[in-house]
Amino acid sequence: MISRRNIRVKVMQTLYTVNTLENEVKPGEPQKILQEHFDETRALLVYLTWFLTEVTRYAEKDAHQKASKHLPTSGDLNINTKIAGNELLWKMLEDPALKTQFASQKPELIADKELIRRIYQTLIETPEYKNYTATGAREKADEKKILEFILNDLLLANEVFVSHIEDTFSNWDDDGDMVVQLLTGYLQKPGSIEFKQLMSADKAQFAKGLLQTVIEKDEHLQTLIIPKLKNWDAERIALLDMIMMKMGVAEFLYFETIPPKVTINEYIDLAKDYSTQQSGQFVNGILDNIHKELVQSGAMQKVDYKKS
Repeated sequence: MISRRNIRVKVMQTLYTVNTLENEVKPGEPQKILQEHFDETRALLVYLTWFLTEVTRYAEKDAHQKASKHLPTSGDLNINTKIAGNELLWKMLEDPALKTQFASQKPELIADKELIRRIYQTLIETPEYKNYTATGAREKADEKKILEFILNDLLLANEVFVSHIEDTFSNWDDDGDMVVQLLTGYLQKPGSIEFKQLMSADKAQFAKGLLQTVIEKDEHLQTLIIPKLKNWDAERIALLDMIMMKMGVAEFLYFETIPPKVTINEYIDLAKDYSTQQSGQFVNGILDNIHKELVQSGAMQKVDYKKS
């Protein structure tokens, strides 16, 4: 499932887009932009899954092509296609949710077919593949192990493949680790991912609520942030830093179940990853000061905070 960190990143990116639009923002447009970010996450997951299955199934294509030669050799006529019948592979391919995504997204239209062939050619020369095809038996552990080997050693460790993904999906840097984790879990249990809805209901509500709150409470959030800037000119603060501080203060005030410490740490990390080198310390200082002020004034309405 999509993590809260990734949700914050996508809300941040949506707010940045909204703040930099030249035209007036239409009603519902921010929510539409946010949904497009989540759709990109799904598309990346579906494509990575599809590419893995295509490499695995390429043995059949290879066998057919070589057998169709004008004068095929005995080797051409005896290609080992065991991997194309991998039981785990077919559990994935028969998953109705995945089949629906393949049909709707049509990953084959953006695929690098030559890269699939080259990765397959690399695969069949590896000791792991030769050990796998050395026996006709199908052990559950071996079926999973060979797919994990392809994913981790031939795709994710392959600079050419990673470059292909980076060129095709602009969200790879944001979502790559999470998507790989989702796919790894899917290999453990095919059918375990609801591709249409990669977020639980509470996370979907958090995403929608955070975006809407920051937009609707923008002026109030600024009144809490600007006095803390001291010698900083609010006009010269990096836009991303201001957006992250608004998101953090919004979580302080309007999301009662999120501990303030979690909020502060999340936005420190995001500031370090997405803004300037000094942004982590800067965002930390501002949010920490606002948090202390809200606590002292009794404005903090945290469920866990009140219990403690």
